[in-house]
Amino acid sequence: MEVLSRDTWRARDEAHAARVDALVAPHLARRADQVKHPVHDFLFTYYSQRPAQLRRWHPGAGVALEDAPEHAALKGYGPVSLVEEDAPRPSRDPVAVTTAYVVSQQRLLRQLRGLLAATAARAPQLSCFGLHEWAMVHRSVEHGTRHDWPLRLGPAGTDEVVESHRIGCSHFDAFRFFTPTARPLNTLQPGRDDRPAFEQPGCLHAGMDLYKHAFRLTPMVPSELVADCFELARDIRVLDMRASPYDLADLGFEPVRIETSAGKAAYVEAQRGFAERGAPLRARLLAECDRVLAAVPA
Repeated sequence: MEVLSRDTWRARDEAHAARVDALVAPHLARRADQVKHPVHDFLFTYYSQRPAQLRRWHPGAGVALEDAPEHAALKGYGPVSLVEEDAPRPSRDPVAVTTAYVVSQQRLLRQLRGLLAATAARAPQLSCFGLHEWAMVHRSVEHGTRHDWPLRLGPAGTDEVVESHRIGCSHFDAFRFFTPTARPLNTLQPGRDDRPAFEQPGCLHAGMDLYKHAFRLTPMVPSELVADCFELARDIRVLDMRASPYDLADLGFEPVRIETSAGKAAYVEAQRGFAERGAPLRARLLAECDRVLAAVPA
């Protein structure tokens, strides 16, 4: 087991906190002023991790922290006994994620590993053009909209885009928000329990969900990896809403007009870039699952 002195782990802790503070400061300021944002609030309203939880640093399972009362009472942690090669000098009450906690999380680890591996094994599909957001407001006159912002093309124009395109959404957590009239238009019918059969790395929501997978594995994975996934999710969310049917020009977001050939080409190029950025993060999460599972007693 790796052992970090207080000076060493505090430096990593402070660097992580500073990084996260810079990322979440605008959200916290808006929250204090009770101002909602349809793009950037998503990572804290749809996902269950709060800014303070994202800010909390963890080294990951297999790393012990010396003189760390801040971590001693956290969920998953406990005192550890170190063999001589781990701690050649007297150690000051080291704590680490316990084996018992890892054992209790085996089901989650194996479930997420299976989903990540299945997704990574598929070629990215880059032909959805972000139509999932449009399908969520299909026939908005009847069903309403998810955000209190005007539709760029109006209700009728939005419906026409939905009805004139092939919709092939593979992500259940997007598909489940389709309006009742849009659901039958999807060529796929992903379900809650069959995500590994549908998930593919070109999907924007699959890329954003790397952040969800990472924080669900906390504190067993390093917080630096969680923050890397958060940054990817933040950037993907911007494209997701720029390509949506909403008119967000007043917020400074130039639309990606996926109803045009040029807009489709721009979307595909950006989507491909995010798939390429997500691949190494998915691989790191897979490696962390394997590493942590390998330490579970037989």
